[in-house]
Amino acid sequence: MDYREATAADAAAIADLHADSWRRHYRGAYLDSFLDGDVVANRMAEWTGRLSRATLDRYTVVADLGGAVAGFAHTILDGDPAWGAFLDNLHVRHDLKRRGIGARLLAETARAVVRHRPSTGLSLRVLEQNTAAQAFYQAHGGICVERVLAG
Repeated sequence: MDYREATAADAAAIADLHADSWRRHYRGAYLDSFLDGDVVANRMAEWTGRLSRATLDRYTVVADLGGAVAGFAHTILDGDPAWGAFLDNLHVRHDLKRRGIGARLLAETARAVVRHRPSTGLSLRVLEQNTAAQAFYQAHGGICVERVLAG
């Protein structure tokens, strides 16, 4: 497994993985009609936009398994004035979970934050229903500091 910064060429693979993850884990957070529809096109538009323009305030790392994206993490380095860098996405291919890929993506993200924004922290938000993600972040030192009702 190689871990490298994402490029525009990774947009389709990241979009497919992101859509699959949403369909598996975000039922109830998004309408079924959205998740059952063309969520891949929605994610493709997002990732094409994110990866087609270089920017110094974002960092996306992919886990590359023989040329295929096995996972990714996307961080907005200036994401929150109070909490610092914001880990906006971390997803691992369903069939490759529990092999340390997510942990390594999180570590690579932390290294990037230290390298680019050494005086900041790293925060994220997890849906209340996503207990597996909550357990993952807690196992890696994450601390729940607030609960917010999203609107």
